[in-house]
Amino acid sequence: MLRPLLTLIFVAALPALAAAAPAAPGFKVTPLDGKTIDSRELIGKKVIVLRFQASYCKPCAKESAAFGRVVERYRDRDVVFIAVHVQDTVTDVRRFMKVNNVTYPVGVDPKLNLGNRYGFKGSPYTVIIDRKGEIAYKLAGEGAPGRLPKLLEPLLKPTTS
Repeated sequence: MLRPLLTLIFVAALPALAAAAPAAPGFKVTPLDGKTIDSRELIGKKVIVLRFQASYCKPCAKESAAFGRVVERYRDRDVVFIAVHVQDTVTDVRRFMKVNNVTYPVGVDPKLNLGNRYGFKGSPYTVIIDRKGEIAYKLAGEGAPGRLPKLLEPLLKPTTS
């Protein structure tokens, strides 16, 4: 009697075990360069890396150059990078960009509208969205620039369908 019951429970749990990653909330971000990035236009084509950071965040400033090198490394690949400065002013963001020689797109989320939709709890916080539009990884705290290549490479492999 116990064996059939356990089998039934296991079979019933299979769909939950095979569930897809959570779908990423859609977003539009207009970086300070003025070229709006709409996630809906990228799904199916590109991997998206959202880097939540702030001008007042010391680890963010410390990692800015490393993040920029990762952006450059993947410039000609199917990855879109955008930094989103949370609870920040445009003036402070522009200063951060100048001091840290930022060349990647940077948007501003002063009221955490986008950050809250992605589970932001503190900066830096990096979210990787795969081509299917699913959240593949959430990286809280420091160290994301060093981990990104290892996480991005499998997501960039051609898919067989």
